[in-house]
Amino acid sequence: MRIAGLVALASTMLLGLANMPLKAQATTGETPSANLQTTPEWQIVASGHMAFEVASIRPGDPGKFIYPTIDLSIEDTPIPSGGYFKADFPLPVYIEFAYKTMLTPKQEQAMVANLPKWVGAQPFVIEAKAPTANATKDQVRLMMQSLLADRFKLAVHFETQERPVLALVPDRPGKLGSRLRPHVLGLACDAKWSAPPDRTSLSVPPGEFVPICGAFQAMDVADNTILFGARNVTMPSIAGNLSIIPPVAEFGRSVVDQTGLADTYDFSLNWLPDRSGNPSGTTAPMDAQGPSFEVALKDQLGLKLKPTNASIQVLVIDHVEQPSPN
Repeated sequence: MRIAGLVALASTMLLGLANMPLKAQATTGETPSANLQTTPEWQIVASGHMAFEVASIRPGDPGKFIYPTIDLSIEDTPIPSGGYFKADFPLPVYIEFAYKTMLTPKQEQAMVANLPKWVGAQPFVIEAKAPTANATKDQVRLMMQSLLADRFKLAVHFETQERPVLALVPDRPGKLGSRLRPHVLGLACDAKWSAPPDRTSLSVPPGEFVPICGAFQAMDVADNTILFGARNVTMPSIAGNLSIIPPVAEFGRSVVDQTGLADTYDFSLNWLPDRSGNPSGTTAPMDAQGPSFEVALKDQLGLKLKPTNASIQVLVIDHVEQPSPN
C-alpha cells in the first residue's frame, strides 16, 4: 500500500520546514540577498560544508527500483557503517533528504509545477562514498547538498512565509491517550525486542510493534486497518510524518507541532482507512471494523488536528539543471 512507502521513505518542494529549529543567517546556493536566510540547527551541528569522496549519477529505470542503502526520512536513524550511499529516486527526494524535510503530495506537485518535467518524473541512481566510514546521517545530508549543487547546479534559498497549516494539539490538555507514552516508560532502544503476538489488537502496547527506535513504520493488518507508529521520537517528528498519511495529506498542509510536549515518545495508531479511492479498485469488506483516522487520533493518542495559519520556513528552488556527466 502507498502509505507504507510514504512513511518508510519519507519521500518526496516549496519545502515546508515548519518543525525545524533555525539559527544564524546564512545563504544556500545562488541566493537573492533580499530574502531571509536561515541555517537549520542540525546543519550547524553537522559541521557545515561536506562532500562525498566519489559519486556517480545515472538515469534510473522508471520500471525498476533500487532500495536505498540509507533511510531517506527526516528521522535521525542510524546509518550503516562504511559510508556507502546508493538510491534511486527523482530529484525532489534527494533535495528533501539533503535539507531534512518532508512535504505532502500536494506540496510536491506545487513545487514541480513550474520546473522542467524531468525534475519530478526522472529517477536518478546516485552512488557515492563518504570520506569517512562513520559519517552521521546529517553529515551525509550535507554531502548530498554539495553533490546537488555541483552536479545539478541546484541553487536554493529559504523564506519565511505565512501558510495554512494543521496544528497538532492535545484533545484534552494534560491528558495523553493510552497509546502515546513517554519513551522512558517503554522498552529501551537497546533492549531485546520481539513482535507482539497480535498486531491487530488495539491492546498492543504503544509503539512496541516497531523494532527500531526513531523509525516510523506503517502496515496493513489482518482486520483491514492500518497500524502506524514509532518509538523514541519527538512530537515535531510525529507531526511531520502525520502530514504524509493519506487522510491528512489530502489537505495539502504541513502539520506543525503545537502540543507543548518536549520529551520523546512511543506510540501506535490504528484506524480503518477509506479505500474507496484505491487505484487497484479494492475496498475493505463491508463488515470491516475500526475507527476513522480522526477518531483514532483523539481516542488513542489524545491529540487532534486544528486548521490554522503559521509562519513556516520554505525552501525555494532558484535554479536546477540536468546533471553533469560523471
